Amino acid sequence: MRSPGAMTGERTRLTALYAGLLVLSGATLIGVVYLLVRQGINGQIGKAVTQVISASDVAAYRPGHTVPMHPADPSRPGDPPVLSPDQLVNSAAQAALGRLLTVSLLTLAAFVLLSVVLAWWLAGRVLRPVDVITETARRLSGSNLDQRIALDAPPGELKRLADTFDEMLGRIEQLVTAQRRFAANAAHELRTPLALQRAAAEIGLAGEPDAERVRTIRQKLIELSDDSAQTIESLLTLARAEQGLDAPEPVALHTLAASAALATEAEAQERGIALDLDLRPLQVDGDPVLLTRLLHNLLANALRYNHRDGRVTLSTAPDGTLTVSNTGPVVPAESAPRLFEPFHRLQPRRHSPTEGVGLGLALVASIARAHGAQAHAEPNPDGGLTVRVMFHVKR
Repeated sequence: MRSPGAMTGERTRLTALYAGLLVLSGATLIGVVYLLVRQGINGQIGKAVTQVISASDVAAYRPGHTVPMHPADPSRPGDPPVLSPDQLVNSAAQAALGRLLTVSLLTLAAFVLLSVVLAWWLAGRVLRPVDVITETARRLSGSNLDQRIALDAPPGELKRLADTFDEMLGRIEQLVTAQRRFAANAAHELRTPLALQRAAAEIGLAGEPDAERVRTIRQKLIELSDDSAQTIESLLTLARAEQGLDAPEPVALHTLAASAALATEAEAQERGIALDLDLRPLQVDGDPVLLTRLLHNLLANALRYNHRDGRVTLSTAPDGTLTVSNTGPVVPAESAPRLFEPFHRLQPRRHSPTEGVGLGLALVASIARAHGAQAHAEPNPDGGLTVRVMFHVKR
């Protein structure tokens, strides 16, 4: 429901401000004109009077004295009184100033009325984009985040405000969509192992199970349980990373990278993949546990999605760049940004022992954000992927 009271209050305040400024300017202008006219009107009228009075009367006139004139006939009461030139000048000046003051006050009254009307209209024009933004924000809900203001206005502060609000809505829509997809995928990923465990138990223990069947079912249940535990652990790590860092500390990232490479060396040899290191000193502020997980996930992803006799390159640079590149299958360019989404895979899940849970790069992106860094993936022309994490380092 629309609430015009707040907007009307702002419009009234702006109207009072605009009208007050206009009235003050008009009153000041009229006052200055009145003072200037008053200051010079006596001299101007006196000059005009001296041009009318006869030359003999002017010659006989001295300031402060009356010019000799024939007195009025007492027998004729309608005769006008005799005025000195000073009196004549003052009388004309007072009449002119009185007329000027009357006209100025009437003009000021009309100006005040016009100022209020124009200020009310102008305040409405100024606040119209704010009203549009308010109404759009009021209509938004989880089901219509695709709406935008799309303000049609010339460039200016309010246009930038509306465009910024539209960009914020776009980011919110992406986050809400990602959260919904994450919740759905998490539920699916957690439900699938449980369903498999139940099916394995029911099928394997049906009838008269022998020792071999029991041993096979037990092994299968253990694998499925480990899969579920790995998924839950990854989800907990992801939630922890999204909360940010409590107490960051200086971390030698190149040292952590060397340790992570050493931990994956056996798996790389087993897969027949060469591991190349180019580790230059890189100091960042962060959580060493989360950064270790980030490195482990990057290397595990590079080894898992590779081919035999392939190659993985791990490098750190003093400018804050951590790079992991591998060989492997060709990755479509349009799919690279989505690799950081939870449970997103290029191929459908097969539930093989060497397959991950689909949270590796999502954890990388989340841990990077917690450290104020950015993760970016770029497909290699000959296949494989290059992932760069750019940290902010102190110069």
